[in-house]
Amino acid sequence: MTDFNRTPGTPSGKSHAPIHAIDLRRRRMLAALGAIPLAAGFGTLLALPRSARAATGGTVIEGRDGWLYPGWESLTDDATDACLKNVDLIHSAAQKLAARKILCVVAIAPLKARACAANLPAGVTLPAPMQKRFAAMHAHGNAIGLPIVDSEAAFATLAPDVDSFVRADYHWSGHGAEAVAARAATRIAEAGPLPGTAGTGAKLGAWTEEVHYGDLAELLAPQQKKEIGKDHFIVRMVAQQSALLDNAPDVVQVVGNSMVQPYLGFTQKLSNALDRPVGLTWTFGDTGPWKTLLNYLEGPAFKSNPPYAIVWQFNEGQMMNGPAAAGQWDASSVMAEDAWLARVEKAVGSAGA
Repeated sequence: MTDFNRTPGTPSGKSHAPIHAIDLRRRRMLAALGAIPLAAGFGTLLALPRSARAATGGTVIEGRDGWLYPGWESLTDDATDACLKNVDLIHSAAQKLAARKILCVVAIAPLKARACAANLPAGVTLPAPMQKRFAAMHAHGNAIGLPIVDSEAAFATLAPDVDSFVRADYHWSGHGAEAVAARAATRIAEAGPLPGTAGTGAKLGAWTEEVHYGDLAELLAPQQKKEIGKDHFIVRMVAQQSALLDNAPDVVQVVGNSMVQPYLGFTQKLSNALDRPVGLTWTFGDTGPWKTLLNYLEGPAFKSNPPYAIVWQFNEGQMMNGPAAAGQWDASSVMAEDAWLARVEKAVGSAGA
């Protein structure tokens, strides 16, 4: 079960704290990382990594009807070939996990500029190859035996009045996160019977609305920010969980970035759909997916309790950047591909030892 109060990137624990305490601790957690001032409101719960803000100078693309898009994700550079190369690298890691009977399912958050293309600035359209990039990665993954969740198909199941992304924020919405998590649960269930005990999955709370500034709006000058206004974040309240979860080991582990942080409900929905405990390791985007996976695989939780499956989450806008992409990840996360893969192999080989 996800621990809402732990430091990002550490193994999950058990928590049944009341919602007001959880929200306050979330804010303190981000403040401790230097992402937000402690006095800030909920508008910074989804704060962007410091490196993104510094590298882009706060670049934001303003679309129609107050929609904002991240300026650091290119709307013209296709980079499909580089993305497919990294799908192959992911597959190499997944094969090492499979050798230890651990399933790896990949969930990619689609590019906001394509998922919400109707709100791009007037006259702006994505090149045809970028329109097909996610589909190309999904098809390639399936062809080589790497389960990639069809996130775009998941978004298509949302009601017409439900947005897949938050208007002035970088992140997918709570409904978007849950739709992709449900698809991930289906891919895991298709692999065969789940270990563990039924009745140990997370219970979902009621939907609730919180009004605050999106993280992209926070990058704007004060007057622009005021004009864009606050967003309505539709997220789950924390539900009372069964005592069974306290002693049940995590059957699945989610590894990713802020798209899967507890606030947006991805892990909770996955646990609910599988009816099994699900752990979470997440870091801010500047750490990168490659180092975040190592954080988990090289940690004590994986070594002592290897999961049945790992759901490894990526952002499409970063899929062209491998482990050696200097300037894209923080310096401590950058490493050669072969060095990264060797560390994966060593960590996986020690699981359960």
